[in-house]
Amino acid sequence: MKNGIAVAGSVLVDKLNLIKAYPKKGELTQIKSISRAVGGCVPNVGIDLKKIDDSLTVYACGKIGKDEEGEFVKSEFARYGLDISGLKTDAKEKTSFTDVMSEIGGERTFFTYAGASALFGEQDVDFDALNVEMLHLGYFLLLDKVDNSDGIKILKKAKEKGIKTSIDLVSENSDRYSLVIPCLQYTDNLIVNEIEAGNLVGITPEKENIRKIAEKLKEKGVKERVIIHLPQFGVCLSESGYTVVPSFDLPKGYIQGTTGAGDAFCAGSLYGIYKGYTDKEILEFGSMCAAVSLREPDAVSGVVSEKEIRKTCQNFKRK
Repeated sequence: MKNGIAVAGSVLVDKLNLIKAYPKKGELTQIKSISRAVGGCVPNVGIDLKKIDDSLTVYACGKIGKDEEGEFVKSEFARYGLDISGLKTDAKEKTSFTDVMSEIGGERTFFTYAGASALFGEQDVDFDALNVEMLHLGYFLLLDKVDNSDGIKILKKAKEKGIKTSIDLVSENSDRYSLVIPCLQYTDNLIVNEIEAGNLVGITPEKENIRKIAEKLKEKGVKERVIIHLPQFGVCLSESGYTVVPSFDLPKGYIQGTTGAGDAFCAGSLYGIYKGYTDKEILEFGSMCAAVSLREPDAVSGVVSEKEIRKTCQNFKRK
């Protein structure tokens, strides 16, 4: 009997360097503090799912290097209770990472090393051992092998095994979105933001165009649901119709950071799909998960159990 959700794709370590000011070319600045956290689709969505429901089996499928950062990733997954049997190690490549230069009270600058995640592909997913109900693959446009034909192979093989599929993207300013279109015919649930959705079909992602964008994406082959999240609302297009749920009007000063809010929405939506929620319930719970995520500056600390999430959001009003 199939059970659980596999989250596959990007795995990296965020190295946060807090600095007083960003230096000009040739200048020096002191690093005031250093911290690190796991990041990417697999850690963010996988850990959120496990925090939402500790009884849910969550499989982490990705690739890390044989290094200190890779050990850190494994320890974080183990701390939250994810199954890491699908996490592969590349002895020749380093674990993917992002150096974040964060100015105190200012902007952040990112330096990313593609690393082992860029090498993640079809050969790294053991479908004979992966006895799950759902497989979520992300982020497209950030994974070299997945973008260049392995993504469609993974999704196709999952479908052949009777596994429901879902995908997510990164918001890239490029013309590479066409790489994702062939994958949609093997995608049961597409969960993206309005920028990604609009770029996939070449329509400006303004509020009045969201339904048209969702319909175009469904026409491209998405089997069950097109889910699009915006700051103002979330939408779901399925055989049940077109559903819109407004976002929460959160109290002033509540939002401490937006990192990981989209992944939290995705995790909540996946959980709703897994549990058989209606489209309206999927969007409502997805927005609740995003709302609690916003109260912490990092990607996963704000997400708690389903019961606590609902309790926290019960007094929030929707826009």
